[in-house]
Amino acid sequence: MRLHPVAESTNALAAADPVAGTVVVADHQTAGRGRLDRMWETPPGTALTFSAVLDPGLPDADWPLLPLAAAVAVADGLRRCTGVDTGLKWPNDVLVGDPAGEGLRDGKVAGILLERVATADGKPVAVVGIGVNVAMTPAQLPVPTATSLLLAGANVDRSAVLGAILHALSVEVAGLATERDWLLQRYRDACTTLGHEVRVDLPNGNAVTGVAEAIDEHGRLVVAGRAIGAGDVVHVRPQRPGA
Repeated sequence: MRLHPVAESTNALAAADPVAGTVVVADHQTAGRGRLDRMWETPPGTALTFSAVLDPGLPDADWPLLPLAAAVAVADGLRRCTGVDTGLKWPNDVLVGDPAGEGLRDGKVAGILLERVATADGKPVAVVGIGVNVAMTPAQLPVPTATSLLLAGANVDRSAVLGAILHALSVEVAGLATERDWLLQRYRDACTTLGHEVRVDLPNGNAVTGVAEAIDEHGRLVVAGRAIGAGDVVHVRPQRPGA
């Protein structure tokens, strides 16, 4: 494990020398990279930011399931470590109690960025970057739809969260090759996107709207009969009476 007081991006550090089993942790990340090339910064001492290099030993066709396995692992690790109720927004946002107080698991507490890189001998490995809002106050949260473990009622040490997630991650990735269907079912059970009216912003700038109907066998989200492999999901909430 490599610990850094300050780092621009733990994923970039891990990808520079991708040895399976390596874990890079930063107390303060100044230029973290999220999905769709988003950049973000974590205030010192308030978040857990780390990247783990994993050798999943999977055929290329099953690599799209890795982000889902990582999401299940993070949600499970947080639930076991803190007792908070967790959910997932497709593909790999981890949610806890809604910051607007509506009682839904719709406040983002953790995000995941998975990148495929090659080792020195050309073998593909996964760099799994994970950021968890542990002790952020409302003023420190990056967006109104985010929350933290502290705000969800869990006052927990970041080291405990790291240990719980790493254990769950190793279990989920190791089991993916032989328990693919079980992983998909657990992901579907935890996915709050299913059944929601959603808008999916696609990488090409277009959008798809409709009800999120299913997660298919490849981990794609099915919206209005269309299977989507990549995109940014917005849960469209029904208008409340009197609003």
